[in-house]
Amino acid sequence: MRFQLRTAAGRGLGLRHLLCAGLVVAFAGLPARAEETPAWPDNADSRLAALALVQTLNADLLSHASATLTLDRWCAAHRLADKPIIVADRVRGQDKPAGAEIRALLKVDAQEPVRYRRVQLRCGDKVLSEADNWYLPARLTAAMNETLETTDTSFGRVVKPLDFRRTTLASRLLWQPLPEGWAMGAKLPPPGPGALAMPAFLLEHRAVLTLPDGTPFSALVESYTRQVLAFPPPVGPPGVAE
Repeated sequence: MRFQLRTAAGRGLGLRHLLCAGLVVAFAGLPARAEETPAWPDNADSRLAALALVQTLNADLLSHASATLTLDRWCAAHRLADKPIIVADRVRGQDKPAGAEIRALLKVDAQEPVRYRRVQLRCGDKVLSEADNWYLPARLTAAMNETLETTDTSFGRVVKPLDFRRTTLASRLLWQPLPEGWAMGAKLPPPGPGALAMPAFLLEHRAVLTLPDGTPFSALVESYTRQVLAFPPPVGPPGVAE
């Protein structure tokens, strides 16, 4: 079994089964949220715009180390809140122990302490992503560990002084607003009378964070919600014939 790393350019890179067997189980099952679906009209232009925007966000996430800072920029660019700063809300009481596969990714044995942190990253009242994070406190500073334990500050902001690197193990679109082959003339869904239906989550990333010398200190999954599109659909010339 292999993960396929899918970039915005559509290229695939096989990864050893060790990087995926446990992650499929450990990272599964993020719950849906109750926010209203962004009110985009159900037509071909909206579907094309949604696909382009999700791919744009995907490419931006793949090209930067910090998802938090990337979402800061996304929040500001699309005016999702009066104060476009990402806030992390801790989700407590749902701890997930680090299994053998997570420890293998972090290159530690069964005796090494691994902490777990689950957060929702929010822009104003809109939750843009939910994340599970297993990290090694021994590879962070005492001040970083205290901040992570006692505050809701996002992990990316706390560890930014480490000048960390991000290796994306898998990037997956969870929603295809247009059918396969649409660019070659495949039949499009007919326009609907209501809003375009979007699932709770649109995009998923699985990644490892490392120090500049390549030492891993965090394994995580990030699931991006439909609220990343919680703004009016772009207005412009038709992109796809109805």
